[in-house]
Formats: sequence, C-alpha cells, structure tokens
Amino acid sequence: MRGWRTKFIFMLIVYFAGFATAIYTLAPAPDGKVARSSDKNSPLSQFDSEQFVESFNSGMHKCLDFGKEAALRTATIVKKKVKEMRDA
Repeated sequence: MRGWRTKFIFMLIVYFAGFATAIYTLAPAPDGKVARSSDKNSPLSQFDSEQFVESFNSGMHKCLDFGKEAALRTATIVKKKVKEMRDA
C-alpha cells in the first residue's frame, strides 16, 4: 500500500497538469491563427479580440498572484505543523 505522501504528490501532479491544460485551452490564439470573418453581421465581427486578450491576461495574473499567495500561506502552515509534529 502506498503512503500518504506518494498519494499527495501524485494528486498534486494531476491537479497541476489539469490546471496547465485549462490554461493552454483558454489561452488566446496567436494573431496569425485567429479566424477572420468577412461577414459584418456575424458575432465574430462584433467581438473585440484585443479587449478580450487584455481582460484575460489581467484575470490570469490575478489568479496567479492569488495562487502564489495561497501556496506561501499553505507552505508556512505545513512547515509549522511539521515542526509541531517533530517537537512532540
């Protein structure tokens, strides 16, 4: 039977692989590969891709900053618990 540490590391790898896949899927396409629509009445012609890219990038930076802060808080909590367990 595997230890809890192995399971924890495996779950972290799976979680971050899924997160990376979601970022890759939602990332805007490069300019050369964006489909252009010649029809003026289509929904794509009303879509401002530059505004979307700016909004998406700012949202991603907020998510990354939140993730970094959460990781730092979690690391301090884990270190504290490990120290308590070693001292006990």
